[in-house]
Amino acid sequence: MTKTAFIFPGQGSQSVGMLLAAHEAWPQVADTFAEASEVLGFDLWQMACDGPAETLSLTANTQPLILTASVALFRAYRALGGPMPDIAAGHSLGEFSALVAANSLDFSDAVRLVRQRGEAMQVSVPVGVGAMAAIIGLDDDAINATCATISRGNEHVVLAVNYNSPGQVVIAGHAAAVEEAVVALKEAGAKRALPLPVSAPFHTPLMTHAGDVLREALATTDLRDPLIPVISNVDAQAQQTALAIRDLLVQQVSAPVQWTGCVATMIDMGCERFVECGPGKVLSGLVKRIDKSKPCSVVETPDDMGTTLAELG
Repeated sequence: MTKTAFIFPGQGSQSVGMLLAAHEAWPQVADTFAEASEVLGFDLWQMACDGPAETLSLTANTQPLILTASVALFRAYRALGGPMPDIAAGHSLGEFSALVAANSLDFSDAVRLVRQRGEAMQVSVPVGVGAMAAIIGLDDDAINATCATISRGNEHVVLAVNYNSPGQVVIAGHAAAVEEAVVALKEAGAKRALPLPVSAPFHTPLMTHAGDVLREALATTDLRDPLIPVISNVDAQAQQTALAIRDLLVQQVSAPVQWTGCVATMIDMGCERFVECGPGKVLSGLVKRIDKSKPCSVVETPDDMGTTLAELG
């Protein structure tokens, strides 16, 4: 039997006015945003609708926003008769959405956790000290070798942090080290090296403080064994116990996202179809770059949802 994986996006997929059509079409969207707003103490839907974009891009806001949008769409999909996926995974923050979908984590707890995670990540490194950049058209080994050459001690660190697809890797670290790496990687043959508009170097050892905050928060959070395997960003392996998931969520804050490996693992497990569940189509594009033979559909709008439900039978 053909297996289907649901994949959930992370930061960068947000936009002002997202999910307007979904909000009008499905009561689950309004209900999910209302539930998140109650946890957060402010109107998350109003923020999604009105922005501004700068407010949505603040890490402490982006994380609960993307989580809520993704879970809202998943709830609508299930209410419309969509079958439970066989496997789930999420990119960085999206791993929390995957765990909610797999019934390993309650949604209200997930909202609280990602808000704390986002706040801790935002303050772990002062604005201007860290940076990130996307490197296009260079193999992983060349990027890793260049970053290793540039990194010096604990105050001039740069490393690959998102292995998104072959030929698409994100680097992060201290701003001066990232700037130096961008120049060196262009000289090494990268087609493009683009600084990203983020305020902190995510998934680096500079995020250790945020990991400590998350560890404390998780200690008092109920985590259950997931109903379906959830692929961890840290090791690109299927996780099926709450104990392992708890530890890996802490590691994930300061460890690289092995997204190429995650998709490869799902394919090895028999996945023949992917569904991106959340705003945007970032992950759909990455799946196509990793394996063009595997279709990836979305559920963001009523038209998308109808097509996906029909395809899944």
